[in-house]
Amino acid sequence: MKLKLISAAVAAIVAAAPAMADLTFSALSYRTGPYAANGIPFADGYQDYFTLLNERDGGIGGEKINLVECETGYNTEKGVECYESTKGSGALVYQPLSTGITYQLIPKATADGIPVHSMGYGRTSAKNGAVFNNIFNYPANYWDGASVAIKHLLDLNGGDLKGKKIALVYHNSAYGKEPIRTLEELSKKHGYTLTQLAVDHPGQEQKSQWLQIRRERPDYVIMWGWGVMNQVAIQEAVNIRYPMENFIGIWWSGSENDVLPAGEGANGYKALTFHNVGSDYPLYDDIKKYVVDAGKAAGAGDQLGTVLYNRGLYAAMLAAEAAKTAQAMHGTATITPQQMRDGMENLEMTEDKMTALGLPNFGPSFKVSCANHGGDGFGAVTQWDAKAGKWNMITEYMQSDQEVLNPLIAGDSEAYAKENGITPGCN
Repeated sequence: MKLKLISAAVAAIVAAAPAMADLTFSALSYRTGPYAANGIPFADGYQDYFTLLNERDGGIGGEKINLVECETGYNTEKGVECYESTKGSGALVYQPLSTGITYQLIPKATADGIPVHSMGYGRTSAKNGAVFNNIFNYPANYWDGASVAIKHLLDLNGGDLKGKKIALVYHNSAYGKEPIRTLEELSKKHGYTLTQLAVDHPGQEQKSQWLQIRRERPDYVIMWGWGVMNQVAIQEAVNIRYPMENFIGIWWSGSENDVLPAGEGANGYKALTFHNVGSDYPLYDDIKKYVVDAGKAAGAGDQLGTVLYNRGLYAAMLAAEAAKTAQAMHGTATITPQQMRDGMENLEMTEDKMTALGLPNFGPSFKVSCANHGGDGFGAVTQWDAKAGKWNMITEYMQSDQEVLNPLIAGDSEAYAKENGITPGCN
C-alpha cells in the first residue's frame, strides 16, 4: 500500500509538471546579489540565443530547447545546490559562470557524466581533457589571458619589458589568484617586476592598494576583478591620475558596467576579450525579429550588444553548435549529456561557420580534442572610448605563449590526477 501511495504521488507530480523539452540546458545565473549587474546581461544573452533557436529554427535538430535557470547569487554553496537540484532535469551541460562553483563541480559533474563549460574561467588546467574528461574551457583560459596581456605590453615596448614594473590588482578568491603563477613565470622570461595586490570581496575598499600604486608608480596595472570591484578600481585609478592606457583588465573586468560610473575619466582603459564587441552582426537582426519584437526577450531586453550580453550569447552559441555536433556524431536528435560531451570534445569553430551563424569575425577559430579542451589560447585587447560610449577592439587576436603555458598546464593537471587517483586517458 505504501509503494502504491508513493507511485501515485509521483504520477501526480509528473502529470502536473509541464512537458519537458527533449534538449535541456542549464543556466546557473545570478540576477541578484553584489555581482548582479554583471550577471544579468550574461544571463540575458544566454537565454535570448536559445529563444531565437526555438522561435526561428524550432530548436536544435528539430528538438525544442528547455532552459532551466537557477539563481546562485554568485555564491559557491548556492551554485552547488543549484547543480544538485537541477541535474535530474536532464541538463546537457552546465555553465557555472563562477570559478569557485566550477572548482566544486569538477568532481561532481565528472562522476555524474555531465559536461561543464567554464568558458574563459574556472580551473585553467582543465584544458587537459585526458585528465578532466568532462570539463571544457574553450576558447581561452585565465593563463591565456595573462599571457595575452603581457604580449600586448611587449608589443607596446618593442618586445622588451626588462626593468618594467607591473602591478596585479586581483579579487582575493580562487578566480583572482588564477593568473599569478603565469605572471610569475612570464616575469622570469621577460624580466619585469610583479607586485601583487589582493582586494577582498566584494571590492568596495581599495584605498590602500591604490595608495601603494601611487607610491610605487608601476608602469602597468593588470586587473583581475569582477562586479563592483572593477568600478571602484577604475575610479581609484582616476583619482590618482593613473594613465588609463596603461591599465588593462581581464575579460571579466571589461564591461560597460565597469567604466560608465567613472565617466570621462575611464577613457582609454583597456580590457582583454576572446570575442568581438557591439551588435553590428546579421544575427542581431534575427534576435530583434524573433525575440525582441516578439516580446520574448530575457529580463528587460535592454542589454543587447553589451559586452556581457555578447558573452552569454556566445556561450549559448557554442553550446548549440556542440549539440549539433553530438547529434551528427550519434545519429540522434535527442542526445544525452554523455553524447553532448562527445560533441563538445569534437567541436570545431571556423570563420565560415561563424559567418553562416550571422557572427562573422566574432570569435577566434578553434578545434577541440581530447588533449585540448581549451582551444588555442587566442585573445585580443579592447579599449573604452568614453566619448562614443563604446568598446573598440584595438588589436587582432593573438595567441598566448604556449611555450610557457603548456608545461604549466601539464604539471598542474598531472598533479591533480595523482591527488585524485585519476588515470589520464580519453573516453
